[in-house]
Amino acid sequence: MLTAIRETDPGIGAYVEVAHTRALREAEAADRLLAAVGEAAFRDRPLLGVTVSVKDLVQTEDLPTRRGSLLPNRRTAADAPAVARLRAAGAIVVGKTTTSEYGWSASTVSRVSAPTRNPWAPDRTAGGSSGGSAAAVAAGLCTVSLGTDGAGSVRIPAAFCGVVGFKPSYGRIPYVPPCAERLSHVGPLARSVADVAELMPVLSGPDHRDPDSGTVPPPPTAPPAPLRIGWIEFPGTADPVRDVTEGVLPVLTALGHRVDRIEVPFPDPYGALVDILAAADAHGTPPADDSRCDRGRLAIVRYGRSLSAAAVARAEEARLALRARLAMVMESYDLLAMATVPIEPFAADAIGPPWAADPADLRWLSWSPAAHPFNLTGQPALSLPVGLTPAGLPVGLQLVGAVGADDLVLSAAGLLETALGLTLTPPGSTTEGT
Repeated sequence: MLTAIRETDPGIGAYVEVAHTRALREAEAADRLLAAVGEAAFRDRPLLGVTVSVKDLVQTEDLPTRRGSLLPNRRTAADAPAVARLRAAGAIVVGKTTTSEYGWSASTVSRVSAPTRNPWAPDRTAGGSSGGSAAAVAAGLCTVSLGTDGAGSVRIPAAFCGVVGFKPSYGRIPYVPPCAERLSHVGPLARSVADVAELMPVLSGPDHRDPDSGTVPPPPTAPPAPLRIGWIEFPGTADPVRDVTEGVLPVLTALGHRVDRIEVPFPDPYGALVDILAAADAHGTPPADDSRCDRGRLAIVRYGRSLSAAAVARAEEARLALRARLAMVMESYDLLAMATVPIEPFAADAIGPPWAADPADLRWLSWSPAAHPFNLTGQPALSLPVGLTPAGLPVGLQLVGAVGADDLVLSAAGLLETALGLTLTPPGSTTEGT
């Protein structure tokens, strides 16, 4: 795997740091254990030998965490709970993957590394802010990756790179240190739903350092078959994306599900999202740091400094209203389904399509309207690759469940993945090796 990273990653830019010595040592130890005890080695280490990359926003004890920024990271150099749990289960951390500064944009443009390139088309973005993670998985430069998702940052790059990305219910996986905006989730990316499902029991559970962890309600009563699915098409969905996702409809009905086409069942919450994110970024960025900030993120920070307490309260009120509205919608549907992202990947060095590329316009995330609403509500949401556009670019279908219905989302996604029978492998990708 380290050889593959060394040979392939320079053309992609998925990694900002590679764990050479420790990864080799742990791989050799895993081989010795397997030779000594065979399958029994997996009894206490279900992920023994699995290669994992970790987004550069997530703290690690042995590798620097730059958070995509020139600003110093004053946090303790210790493994975040999710990383520690992966290591305890036998996984091998092979490196840290690229992100935009503090994950502010759905790209990997930053001042500390070149933008990550999409393994399917090097001139296109891998998405973000977990773009390095998605690209690494897609290109076969790790088995799974650990990302974060505050407004789509796991699911957007998963859709753009043709891999599975899962944002579990808020609090399912501890996020340490916790984020004041209470939008950010830790979530896995992998090539298959089965791999994601295997990771979830390892990653899930409370940690005292994240007071929101462990507060996820128990799963709802198992719904009767067939599932009731609300099919949503967001305005502005590009024809190539629509054509691919429409092809999934007959597969869902063939599986026995009842699929209803419905209008977007909630008002656009983008304004509330902007105010919550901007206020949080402003709070965490003193003016003395401005000169070293990403120029785009600084525009958001400055807007956040202009917000009144009343404006932030109104945004939180809108969040509560959205949660209530979607809780009511989920009484009628077991799952919602839609294109994860309504457009194809844009240029690799951009933060968004041309009409949303100026952060001062505060539209920097508006091009992905299906992603951020479910951060505001905390619902589980998964992006599943469902095909390629005529340009050869992946398209993701997003499945969303009620809060706590993580297992239902994973189960439904796994059955759909099997029914589709797709194997999406970008040109030039590698298979795992030592």
